[in-house]
Amino acid sequence: MVLLLRDRAYESALLLFIIAGVTDGLDGYIAKRFNFISRLGAILDPIADKMLIVSAYVMLAVLGDIPFWLFLLVGFRDLMIVGGYLILETLEGDVQMQPSVVSKINTFLQITLVIAVLLDKTGWVSVGVFLPLLIGCVTVTTLLSGAHYVWYWGIREESKRAR
Repeated sequence: MVLLLRDRAYESALLLFIIAGVTDGLDGYIAKRFNFISRLGAILDPIADKMLIVSAYVMLAVLGDIPFWLFLLVGFRDLMIVGGYLILETLEGDVQMQPSVVSKINTFLQITLVIAVLLDKTGWVSVGVFLPLLIGCVTVTTLLSGAHYVWYWGIREESKRAR
């Protein structure tokens, strides 16, 4: 994403973003397929995914390609999830977090928005008419998945401890 800040090299940024996504997917496939799963990998992989998405949102917001409030919303949700995980891990020990369906949809839409903006800025594909709809979908799913994590890991876990 630094390519965007220095040179507005949307083509290169798009290519690197896609390569990062494909290699992340390949890494996950190999880990599951051959059972190369470790505790450290289970912690670092989602953090790396969040860093990739948030860094893309930072640069796109700084350049004015997406609304700044959307970057804040996405960033705050991710910070809340990682912070909540670390708190639960400290208080409860080994916590196994599984992404919800709405969270998976949200991640897909967040990535789709980055790719759509980059494609639009390269001039290769005009997606400008769909961007407001995609921004709306990212906003709704970000709020829903954030609320789901708060409910599931906060309220639900608290009620289990009260029993």
